[in-house]
Amino acid sequence: MRAYSPDSGLILFNDHGNIVDLAALREKDLYPYRPKIQMVFQEPFSSLNPRMTVFDVIREPLVIHKVGDATSRREIVMELMRAVGLDPRFLNRYPHSFSGGQAQRIGIARALALKPDLIVFDEPVSALDVSIQAQVLNLMRDLQEELKLTYLFITHNLAVVDYVADNIAVMCQGRLVEMAPRESLFKSPIHPYTRALMAAVPFADLHHPLDFEALMDGRMSDPAAWPGPFAVGPSTSQGTSLDFIEVDNEHFVLASSGSSGEQVLRSVS
Repeated sequence: MRAYSPDSGLILFNDHGNIVDLAALREKDLYPYRPKIQMVFQEPFSSLNPRMTVFDVIREPLVIHKVGDATSRREIVMELMRAVGLDPRFLNRYPHSFSGGQAQRIGIARALALKPDLIVFDEPVSALDVSIQAQVLNLMRDLQEELKLTYLFITHNLAVVDYVADNIAVMCQGRLVEMAPRESLFKSPIHPYTRALMAAVPFADLHHPLDFEALMDGRMSDPAAWPGPFAVGPSTSQGTSLDFIEVDNEHFVLASSGSSGEQVLRSVS
């Protein structure tokens, strides 16, 4: 989103076959890409201006990017309200008069206003009750299928990941440690941090106790404590001797450079 400018590296965006490095663009060159990438935030009420009506909140992107006239903007806003399951009669209300789930639907409607290709969801349901979470997640899946959207979904909730994701990247302390299709990752987690995350999920079953050995006595978030080819020590602080090893089809894990997929798998077998 370029809310912050990166110190180094690339941000590659696939604009319908045209690969663009967003990190290298100046603000005026970045402007045409703003409508293509939108964001839905974690806390719905904090992301909605309390002094603006819902109509003004959803209309604001259209005004900023000079989309349509007053009449067409009202029609777009009303259609967006219906698309996220809200009554257009509520457009003159203020955000505080809505529930958390409704407020997040307003945030989703605002993100959809400019017809983006990519939406970044930052923990979009963590502030909602479980029953409301399911409704919002179902809405997101329906919109994704209907509008052919790509989502970048950030969350700590593995149940949500399992429900919404096609491909998963696991991150620990700012470092990607494992990347795989959803089925592959949940069926065969390889990296010790990923395995610890899976083991930490509680089950309502006395015959399925937590695996405290996999949790590494609370040290699972310490890269220096990771075993074998996964360990991150002083020599790897800059990532100089670690690389992504493909252990299965499109399943990559961060391990010592030069290791083979078979060696990595043997270390966790």
